[in-house]
Amino acid sequence: MRVITDLSASPWPDQRAVVTIGAYDGVHLGHRAVIRQVQARAHELGALSVVVTFDRHPASIVRPDAAPRLLTTVEQKIELLESTGVDAVVVVPFDPEQARETPVDFVTRVLVNVLRTQAVIVGSDFHFGHMRQGNVTLLREMGERHDFTCEPIVLIPRADGVNEPVSSTAIRRALAGGEIDSATRMLGRAHEVRGTVVAGDQRGRTIGFPTANVHIPSGMCLPADGVYAGVYRRPDGSEHSCAINLGRRPTFYANQDYSLLEAYLLDFTGDLYGEDAAVQFVAFLRSEKQFGGIDELKQQLVKDIENARSAVLARHSA
Repeated sequence: MRVITDLSASPWPDQRAVVTIGAYDGVHLGHRAVIRQVQARAHELGALSVVVTFDRHPASIVRPDAAPRLLTTVEQKIELLESTGVDAVVVVPFDPEQARETPVDFVTRVLVNVLRTQAVIVGSDFHFGHMRQGNVTLLREMGERHDFTCEPIVLIPRADGVNEPVSSTAIRRALAGGEIDSATRMLGRAHEVRGTVVAGDQRGRTIGFPTANVHIPSGMCLPADGVYAGVYRRPDGSEHSCAINLGRRPTFYANQDYSLLEAYLLDFTGDLYGEDAAVQFVAFLRSEKQFGGIDELKQQLVKDIENARSAVLARHSA
């Protein structure tokens, strides 16, 4: 798969492209359905299949106070898009200047002059450009002038009976409610966050349950506070079942104002400090609670670890 960041000239002057456009945060099942349509149409036309996305969520520039927390970093998004088999991903820098670009100018500059677009496939409610003034009607009108078609499609519905399409917004809402199973079904995979293992207060080590304190960059989407079963992946690719505590540790701190992600790796000994970590949320086990003392907490941790082991094993055997 080619990753295109230079939009100064066409990367394929002798070919045409079938293109879809969007933030593609999460690369969920709805996104994958659109990409399959793009690939099928590209095969029919003998063209390249292309995803146009952005180096940050457009809302972070247009309405920063209301910008959503991200399901994936740019790196994760590109990895997931590559897994679809699409021919190319175009990453458009989204800055204040880009936010001011009119839909007509965007289509002319990117779709026509650079990508040599033959067909555009987007959701029927797709909007783009300054003040979201661009839509399917505009794409069709411009396509008539510039020799491309616009083919809107209906987004796939959720499989759990909820009357709405699969979307990044619906996934964020499920995660905020601790509804890991629902989020997993819409993503088509376990929700994964990435960060670096940093030194904490080492309280877990003192009570016999050493944990990896994973610093997650601000702006990333985490589930609701609670205890989860998960899978922890190290930089060497090895994966370890884990119990995850995500929360403010009320047993020890009365007024901690941020949530901390701590992962206890099952059947593991070793030093993880400074390593990059990828943590997948497999199942919700329980809400965070305040315990009466260390002994009560340790008894619950033993249960959490066994429940986490069972949940991860169940996922692998499903």
